[in-house]
Amino acid sequence: MKQVMFYCRSGFEKECAGEIQDKATQLEVFGFPRLKNNTGYVLFECYQEGDADRLIREIKFNELIFARQMFAVATEVSDLPKDDRISPILEALVDVEGMPCCGDIRIETPDTNEAKELLKFCRKFTVPMRQALRGKEMLTARDSNRIPVLHVCFIAPGHCYIGYSYTNNNSQFFMGIPRLKFPADAPSRSTLKLEEAFHVFIPRDEWDTRLASGMWGVDLGACPGGWTYQLVKRSMFVHAIDNGMMAQSLMDTGQVKHHMVDGFKFEPQRKNVTWLICDMVEKPARVAHLMGEWLIKGWAKEALFNLKLPMKGRYDEVLQDIENLKDFLKKNGFQYKLQAKHLYHDREEITVHIQAISNISPH
Repeated sequence: MKQVMFYCRSGFEKECAGEIQDKATQLEVFGFPRLKNNTGYVLFECYQEGDADRLIREIKFNELIFARQMFAVATEVSDLPKDDRISPILEALVDVEGMPCCGDIRIETPDTNEAKELLKFCRKFTVPMRQALRGKEMLTARDSNRIPVLHVCFIAPGHCYIGYSYTNNNSQFFMGIPRLKFPADAPSRSTLKLEEAFHVFIPRDEWDTRLASGMWGVDLGACPGGWTYQLVKRSMFVHAIDNGMMAQSLMDTGQVKHHMVDGFKFEPQRKNVTWLICDMVEKPARVAHLMGEWLIKGWAKEALFNLKLPMKGRYDEVLQDIENLKDFLKKNGFQYKLQAKHLYHDREEITVHIQAISNISPH
């Protein structure tokens, strides 16, 4: 196997390709990316047979910024007949050497406007395809999260890529996208950015301790309160920092203190803040430095923030800002865990999470 499929946001294929090329080069896996603008995916073509499997094992998925999912491509099938798509797929898989038996199947499509109609087909196709694969013992009789996931990615009605990912190094979400519902009482749709970040960055079994009721948070650039809403609904207390007005529904909870000051000048009077969150529209380098200052000073234990991207040179800007932030934290003796992701609900921005290492549980 010589190809790896990466899903990404439509329009960010170039950034995804640049990141994968860098990661592959660091691992001394040589190849090149194939991409077309606005397709929502990138194919990385390895020169050596077997390197696709090596990439999906050794590239740390949670360190990828622009990729939503990755899987090794076992085979490509095109010109599938409308009356029987299953038989050609089964026949193609039989001929694949080294294709593992899988414990689950995801029939997906890249996230583009053109592919939305394909999604309806994918949902209907999943059950018969699963049954057929189990009949050929290519899929376990019962779903298992301990062995690889089989991916069938349709890029057109009769054209798909088939492969597998490892459950300990992939996205747990269908198409790499958490399915969230906009809360009717939230002040703005930006609330989904923070909710998605919690799903992606915070293990579900740690929510009760790391997103616990009674904690204090600070929301820089809070107005009208989309991000504050996520903390409030988890029974936290919030210092909302913004010269604009907050949603009255949040103020009525009694959990929010509104400070009409500049987010770059606010300092908490008490050092009891667990969460620092920030979605300010500012230069990314300036926001990153501010987050670093808060953490170094011990004003917060964890930070979740967005870095707005320029129109050009987006990947280079991301790399530079994150490297500068890492250097700043290290020079000040701050030990940390950092993750960054171009989330589904992000647009021209990425979301970054930093946790103080002393605050990280042993497991």
